Amino acid sequence: MTPQLLMIEDDGRLAQMVVEYLGQSGFDVVHAADGEQGLEQLQLMLPELIILDLMMPGIDGLEVCRRIRALPSEAARVPVIMLTAKGDPMDRIIGLEIGADDYLPKPFEPRELLARIRAVLRRRGDGGPGAGSSRSTPPLRFGSLEIDRDARTVQVSGQPCDLTSYQFDLLVAMAERAGRVLTRDQIMEAVRGRELEAFDRSIDVHIGRIRNAIEVDSKDPKRILTVRGVGYVFAKQQD
Repeated sequence: MTPQLLMIEDDGRLAQMVVEYLGQSGFDVVHAADGEQGLEQLQLMLPELIILDLMMPGIDGLEVCRRIRALPSEAARVPVIMLTAKGDPMDRIIGLEIGADDYLPKPFEPRELLARIRAVLRRRGDGGPGAGSSRSTPPLRFGSLEIDRDARTVQVSGQPCDLTSYQFDLLVAMAERAGRVLTRDQIMEAVRGRELEAFDRSIDVHIGRIRNAIEVDSKDPKRILTVRGVGYVFAKQQD
């Protein structure tokens, strides 16, 4: 079955180029011209991924992303790649904080967008056209924390934790290396995502959201510890 994507973008020429290019790469892309249309379209379909422009008339991309993550349905968990203005790191950070899985500065090469899409879908266990099936793996357990890598779910004391697909993979990457101090570059390498840009705060933003989800007190974390001047370590002994 052809994977369906939803692109919410007010630039018609850019959208047409992306739709055609991704179509040639085996994806079926539905285009919505603004935030309102995008949210309406999301009620009619459950896409594999959403490509969301930040700057749009009416409802901007940040508000659209907030509304998507607040939906009382499976659509709230659909990964989002946000298209942002080049050289505007604060908007990227805000986008990540409200639930975007990745961002891509404009202008961009269609090949880079395709690579980002495949990376996000691969982390979800669905790499799109040509992807292979995933193997069964046992859950990771650390006290009350349980990470099911096959179901892609996280629970603390039996209660589900709300993480984006990228945050889930960051958590898995660190948990699989529990006790090892990891630099930000090593964490990025472990999830096979985009290369870390100079002064990029995205890892810190995502880890902050993971802490909010799995820690009893995110201001006094016991699971994911900061190693000043180096990076982070996932603690082996918990609870």
